[in-house]
Amino acid sequence: MNGKSGGNNFLFPMIVMSILFFMVGFITTMNNSLIDFLSSSKWMLSYSEKQLVNTAFFGAYLFSVPLSYLLNRLGYKTSAVLSLLVVSAGFILVYPAVSLGYSAFLISMFIVALGITLLQIVLNPYVLALGDPNEAASRLNLVGFFNSAATVAAPLLVTVFISTGDIEEGISNEMRSEPTEVRIPFLVIAGISFILCLLLYFSRLPEISEQKSSNIEVLESPYRCPHLLFGALAIFFYMGVEIGIPSFLPDRMKALNINSVSFGGIEWNTTGILAIYWGGLMIGRLLGTFVLKIIRVRTALVAYSLMAIILLAISLVTEGEFSIILMLSCGFFNSIMWGSIFNLASEDLGGNTKRASGIICSFAIGGALLPPLMGMLQQSFGEEALETGTTFALSCLFFYYLYILVFAAKLSTIRINRKSSSYI
Repeated sequence: MNGKSGGNNFLFPMIVMSILFFMVGFITTMNNSLIDFLSSSKWMLSYSEKQLVNTAFFGAYLFSVPLSYLLNRLGYKTSAVLSLLVVSAGFILVYPAVSLGYSAFLISMFIVALGITLLQIVLNPYVLALGDPNEAASRLNLVGFFNSAATVAAPLLVTVFISTGDIEEGISNEMRSEPTEVRIPFLVIAGISFILCLLLYFSRLPEISEQKSSNIEVLESPYRCPHLLFGALAIFFYMGVEIGIPSFLPDRMKALNINSVSFGGIEWNTTGILAIYWGGLMIGRLLGTFVLKIIRVRTALVAYSLMAIILLAISLVTEGEFSIILMLSCGFFNSIMWGSIFNLASEDLGGNTKRASGIICSFAIGGALLPPLMGMLQQSFGEEALETGTTFALSCLFFYYLYILVFAAKLSTIRINRKSSSYI
């Protein structure tokens, strides 16, 4: 079955993909939302150490390329089933690992992330192929809405089920939370993952076959496609943006002496407030589904990048709750970036689409590398780490947004002519 046939036959697969996107979003954001809790627990993590949660999780994306070969061999459905099994196993391993210390916990989360990585490699090209190629970016943003709905729910559930109360500086270790509080919630997620695995195994999903490129003859190796490689690098920097803001937002609030922010008539603490950021992504992706049907993907990506840069700049030169709300608003303009970048990088690849998905997803390693590097920059300011260091760390986001803008405006349009080996 190809992307141009099937019509209503694609409804059930889209529902399944939406559920799986929700799963990916929930687990990814829950991992990030635990940073503040773990740093203030009895592990007493430093600024750079607490960012290793992101390193362990997004470091798994480094294996995206070999996992894409597994996708080629097993197909979409079998690969998705296997990914959910790995996720379930990883969460079960957290139970003993958390008693062994922070390093063991990170290893177990790396295993969870391997499953999520394989699932990401499956989901993105599958959704792109389910229907009219001209509406591929819009379709990816639609399922991205469910991904974002999960990212809103995750911080709230972390706040409810895992102790995340603010810890005062200098408090004794005995008064701090136990890291083992994550055990039961993680076992519940392991059970849900396994149930989804069984449901997927017994469901019927069409196997999508990639179509040949209609514009340029497909190259033997996807690595010879410049727009793919530039797009993969755009994903690298996008992950620095998406993960960087919620990772450093709690420190930004502490630097401004803000314990909570009033929004929508509700007081949001440092963990709960992340739900507003992810909520912006959720609303943005829902609206983006319609926006990308009437505005060219490149144009929309340039406009959204510019708005995010402006909001971030104003946020860093202002103080008080207004500064925090502006930074949270960046989430809305981040909303279409993953889907749009993935779509532009995947154009004109034909039979190389599955391998390309692995290449693109491997650059999500940016979520593993950039936040810790930003944390090291922050910590390098010593006693001024919380105030000055946090500002400089967040300033790195300007460079990330700028590259995404350049990719959308120029780099995504570059193609190579196979016959002449020239760029067009």
